[in-house]
Amino acid sequence: MSDYLIGDIQGCYDALQILLKKSHFSLDKDRLFFLGDVVNRGNKSLETLRFIKNLGDNAKMLLGNHDFHLLACALGSKIPSNKDTFSDILNAKDTQDLINFLQKQPLVIEHQGALLVHAGVPPIWDKTTLLTQAATVEKHLKSHQAGDFINTMYGDHPHTWSEDLNAMDKCRYTINACMRMRFCKADGTLEFQGKMNHDTAPEGFKAWFLQDNRTLKNTDIFFGHWSTLSNIGQPHIYPMDKGCAWGGALNMIRFEDKRIFSIDC
Repeated sequence: MSDYLIGDIQGCYDALQILLKKSHFSLDKDRLFFLGDVVNRGNKSLETLRFIKNLGDNAKMLLGNHDFHLLACALGSKIPSNKDTFSDILNAKDTQDLINFLQKQPLVIEHQGALLVHAGVPPIWDKTTLLTQAATVEKHLKSHQAGDFINTMYGDHPHTWSEDLNAMDKCRYTINACMRMRFCKADGTLEFQGKMNHDTAPEGFKAWFLQDNRTLKNTDIFFGHWSTLSNIGQPHIYPMDKGCAWGGALNMIRFEDKRIFSIDC
């Protein structure tokens, strides 16, 4: 049995199937870990989400910002934009089952000592803080009041983490850090405008994984979200989003030997 971790699919179902065939993935014995953003921007969000749900115990996924946006449109007050391509999910006969499935997915997965997250981990957070904060958000998303909770989670504030924040501000910071972060300051202050490679950091900021004070320097971290990353040269850091939905590539890594499988999209 092998475990494979795969980057942002974003509804590119056909590319996913080609990649699984190329890697000789076995539905009977292997497992897939999806690093978030499984829907939106590609043209087959419905097929992609159904496929992942139907894998059952052979798959685990975590929530990315596009998956969260789908939940906000299905359960909260958000309205899909012209760029969103998940109307097939919202109009499907099994919509409720698919949304219920998404509600149960975590923000973070701990796997054999490694951490899987969509965007990243604030440098000042240790593993306990990360998992505790993620679990709090996950509890709200599974509740009957999930729509109301999601409606209060949109916004860039607070930018900086503090134990003195109120409960909802802690949740909003956690969602922004785990699903949206690229650049930050050493104290965990988040920045949301920069989207290019790590060497284009706004003044006073660095890529989250380049902060010298990072608590989890010796922990393997696999993440997606940042499709423009290249040549980072950092041990224990595995960026897996290669921009499949934007004409880039879809990447998958075998956990045990870190072998990369990739196809152009």
